[in-house]
Amino acid sequence: MDGRLPGGFGFPIGCTVVAAVAIVADLAGATEHPGYAVVPLTLVVFTSGVMTRFPAALGVTAVAWAVVSGFLYGRSGGLVFDGATGRLALVLFSALVLGGAVRIVVARIPLNTDPSPRRSNIGNALGRLQDIVAPGHRG
Repeated sequence: MDGRLPGGFGFPIGCTVVAAVAIVADLAGATEHPGYAVVPLTLVVFTSGVMTRFPAALGVTAVAWAVVSGFLYGRSGGLVFDGATGRLALVLFSALVLGGAVRIVVARIPLNTDPSPRRSNIGNALGRLQDIVAPGHRG
């Protein structure tokens, strides 16, 4: 397994998190200041880029943009196409690409799955205690 969400879970989980984050941002005042939702949704998109396959992460990015465009910029649910939502699309897509790049870099880092055995600290403490009690007489 490569550390990504198994099967087709990436898109539904990402969309659920997008909806939850948008609701919390709305309660925090994102209807008056839609920028309040941009940072947390950017983190959601970045995380989906790291944790899921590209098509699922791209879908999460599109849903995040549509939620902000339709419900925070345009309160009626209709998508808004203007400069602010264009910049939002650019920010979200950049987060997606950065998340994918991080995933690629992390995947190339070799993991040490067989750690070398270490001497326990208890053995070290006993050895020091023996040196104190009987210097030079370790057995």
